[in-house]
Amino acid sequence: MRPVTAASLQPQPMAEPHPHERSAVPSAPAPELDPASRAWLAALRVTSPGYDDAVARLRALLLRAARFEAGRRRDALRYLRPGELDDIAEEAANDALLAVLAHLDDFRGLSRFTTWAYKFALLEAAVKLRRRAWQDREVPVEAAAWDALAAHVDDPAAAAERSDLLRAVTSTIDTALTPHQRRVLLALAVQGVPIDVLAERLSTTRGALYKTLHDARRKLRRELAAAGYDLDVGGEVS
Repeated sequence: MRPVTAASLQPQPMAEPHPHERSAVPSAPAPELDPASRAWLAALRVTSPGYDDAVARLRALLLRAARFEAGRRRDALRYLRPGELDDIAEEAANDALLAVLAHLDDFRGLSRFTTWAYKFALLEAAVKLRRRAWQDREVPVEAAAWDALAAHVDDPAAAAERSDLLRAVTSTIDTALTPHQRRVLLALAVQGVPIDVLAERLSTTRGALYKTLHDARRKLRRELAAAGYDLDVGGEVS
């Protein structure tokens, strides 16, 4: 559970989207590809005589990446049954392989092809592991989220210092935000629900949730500033 701070209410830059969610936008000319990347792209075309071998080599690379990410999170997932972590890595590698093959034309050569592809597997594994960690957990309802926030204080002095702002924040959230904005803000910014998990539970996308969270923070800060609360950050809230 995350405490409310001035920084947490500041409009945040939009996070880097998942590779699957990137939209086509005008960009600078791509640099010349390195020989190894050109070889990968040529081999991964279905008309290439080395297609099957290239796909097998790519999947092996992606599986290493997925297993690395799974191993990095192993301590937090000790309750998983034997073999389940590797099953998740295998599934992540398979999904990453399909994604890379579907997005070959999006590769612009800003890094080596293997580095670019590796990130797909890291992201797929991270998403699946976060979802597995929350599989049997409920996303907190609004009342529970605010009860937890009100009870989370470091010491009595900190509680007294934050109590006025906390009351103002809770009141403003109740009156100024839409029900959807309120639910998303509390889940992501207060209870720390992973955005992938919330997107799945609400049948929406990460991008849509980032936009909702961004709008909710802007509206909340604007209302608090109008009420005379100095959040001690520079710049105007628009």
